[in-house]
Amino acid sequence: MKLIIQIPCFNESQYINKTINELPRKLPGIDQIEILVIDDGSQDNTSEVARLAHVNHIITLPHHVGLAQAYAIGLHASCKLGADIIVNTDADNQYDAACIADLIKPIMDGKAELVIGDRGVANQVHFKPFKRWLQKIGSRVVSKAAGFLVPDATSGFRAITRDLALHTNVLSAYSYTLETLIQAGAQRVRVEFVPVKTNPESRPSRLMKNIPNYLLYSTATIMRSFTVYRPLRVFTLVSLFPLIAGLILGIRFLVYYFAGAGAGMVQSLILAAILLIAGLQIFLIGIVADLISFNRKLLEEVVYRIRVENSQPD
Repeated sequence: MKLIIQIPCFNESQYINKTINELPRKLPGIDQIEILVIDDGSQDNTSEVARLAHVNHIITLPHHVGLAQAYAIGLHASCKLGADIIVNTDADNQYDAACIADLIKPIMDGKAELVIGDRGVANQVHFKPFKRWLQKIGSRVVSKAAGFLVPDATSGFRAITRDLALHTNVLSAYSYTLETLIQAGAQRVRVEFVPVKTNPESRPSRLMKNIPNYLLYSTATIMRSFTVYRPLRVFTLVSLFPLIAGLILGIRFLVYYFAGAGAGMVQSLILAAILLIAGLQIFLIGIVADLISFNRKLLEEVVYRIRVENSQPD
């Protein structure tokens, strides 16, 4: 059994050495552990520091592509390197490396394909109260979108099986955490959350530059992912608003019409017709989007098979 611990990083020369040095080199049930660093176009000497720390593999991207894409590149590279299990951790040593054994245990026991480290965001002393509240609300929203309980939606500390890594597609340029959870729910992946410890914050989050920025990008990611994987449900819900409004106006017109006062309600009839037509069109768009999603699933299967063939270790 081969485990690869991947570390996506961008300008982390100050912290990555400590992160690498604290990673386990031996774990029960694991025959081989390797460390992969994905340098996301760093402008400092992150790659050189990682090299001096004696990591097994370094991928140096020619330009900055963002955390989400760096994560995806790491997954596919890990599969190519023969990983049976892949653990993702942050370069700033946010997560306690000693918890990796707990993280991979559900996979080793055959109980899960994806395991997320639960930081206990509701009680995380390193987070400010407002940030804790945001994390709790975000986790509830993602739980609804994914279709299963998500106690910590933004945790990047996770373990994933080789097969699920080959199935994973990351479309977002912002963050992979929310999208991959919604994707896992759509694919009915077995997901578990295990409590993990965190280290004191070494630097402010680069993803969460400010509250409005975080809310904007996170909301957009959730909405886009949910629409991609559950299009009929999304468009049906959206279509209900104009359909219900149109029906109410139409019924109102009929009431007045049969009461002999319909002559002055022509505007209501026109508006009702417009709303009903708009609602029907939105619903029809949902049906088309749902049919397109079947085509997407076929394409994903093709991509998966190509990845399987290309990920055979050299």
